[in-house]
Parts: sequence; structure tokens; C-alpha cells
Amino acid sequence: QVQLVESGGDLVQAGGSLRLSCAASGDTKWISTMGWYRQAPGKPRELVATITTGGGTNYADSVKGRFTISRDNAKNTLYLQMNSLKSDDTAVYYCQAFRPGMPFYWGQGTQVTVSS
Repeated sequence: QVQLVESGGDLVQAGGSLRLSCAASGDTKWISTMGWYRQAPGKPRELVATITTGGGTNYADSVKGRFTISRDNAKNTLYLQMNSLKSDDTAVYYCQAFRPGMPFYWGQGTQVTVSS
């Protein structure tokens, strides 16, 4: 089993920045791709960004150039640096981890609220 705990969500003004963290624990040895997803009220959960163990990244068009995903494999921690935040970025942000042969693991989520 893998446990994921997100932190760093907050209330921030439009144009501001936040950094989210996701600490992974448990059987983390075989985790490969990790990612951030978000869900706004009344909307489906959507991809924000993913990162492979080798550092390859993928971003949703809506966050390209503003958000940066990174990971520290030694610390089993995933990060999301969010700059130039907009009100549309308001959502609960979830961390996801993929381990081959296993279901996706999810964290409990952290709330990001951007005030305009």
C-alpha cells in the first residue's frame, strides 16, 4: 500500500503563488508516474500535470507556463509550484501515484482558493 498526503493549499489572491507538496509513504519503491489532478465544484476531476521517474512532464494546456511539477525521489515527495494563479484554478488538488500492476493511489486532497 501507498499513502499520499497533500499539503500547501491555501487562500491566495489572483496573481499570487502557492507550492503544493505530496508526501508518499508505505510501499513506495515501485511508484512510477505521479501527478496532480484537481476538481472544482460541480466539475469532473481533471489532469493538471504528471511527471515520470525520469523527470518527463506533461501539463494541461490551462496551466502550461504557470505551473511546474517536480519530484524528489529520495524524499518520496511530489511538488506543484503554481504561479500567476487565477480564479479558475480554485479547486481541490489531489496527488496521484501509479505503481505498475496496482490501482492508482490518491491523496485526500488540499483546497486551493484563488480570490479575484
